[in-house]
Amino acid sequence: MEQSNLQLASDLRSAVTLLFKKLRKKSATGQGLSLTERSTLGLLSVHKQLLPNELAAMEHITTQSMSQVLNYLLELGYITRTMSQEDKRKAIIALSPEGEAMIEKMRSERDEWLNKAIRESCTPEEQEALIKLIKPLTKLIDFD
Repeated sequence: MEQSNLQLASDLRSAVTLLFKKLRKKSATGQGLSLTERSTLGLLSVHKQLLPNELAAMEHITTQSMSQVLNYLLELGYITRTMSQEDKRKAIIALSPEGEAMIEKMRSERDEWLNKAIRESCTPEEQEALIKLIKPLTKLIDFD
């Protein structure tokens, strides 16, 4: 039984990874950005405002590497950098309106592709199975 569970884990990891990679490619809007740049924008979308060192820790990169990412995103106009009112040495990073619009467009492009893929490649029964799969997948995401 343990081996079949391990095979399930391996098969699920492989399928989720491949789907994730495919979804990343299905956004023409996001093609000009690296994975770290897209992920940083996604983190800012969720958390609204973060310090550069917080972003670096979340991305598991050095603060120097994050500084390069942030400088590029700032050049593109996707983020804003404002000084903290409490500590003028700290910069607060947030999405600009352009950054928010770009994130929404990337998500929309991916959702549209995934909707079409589900509709055209899955039977109604498989679509029902996908609906039922969302709850256990969410439990896996929340597991630590």
